[in-house]
Amino acid sequence: MAYMLLIMEEGRRKRSRTPEEGRREMERMVGFVEDLKARGIWKGSDSLRSVSEGVRIEVRGGQRTLRDGPFAESKEIVGGYVLFDCPTREEALKIASECPAAEWSTVELREIGVCYEEE
Repeated sequence: MAYMLLIMEEGRRKRSRTPEEGRREMERMVGFVEDLKARGIWKGSDSLRSVSEGVRIEVRGGQRTLRDGPFAESKEIVGGYVLFDCPTREEALKIASECPAAEWSTVELREIGVCYEEE
């Protein structure tokens, strides 16, 4: 089964860390991803740029609306993701617990699946 870790970081914390702290955290995350690659379960990962550079898109009644960031202040922002494949939820939870970002952020584990349920 495929799982995604969403790295949910407090925006205030991300803005207040020093460049050295940011590099150190990134190095630890790179090591975590390299371990997943070595185990043959890594499917993808990346960091996301600031919400101030994001755009939200809605289409209603055929009309497209764009809203540039930054958006309304939220407590946590999605700072990145890690996508991997493993056989069980228990193993996915173990992997999520090994993620270094869990020490400074919230790591949300989500199984990849369909967006609807067939009846």
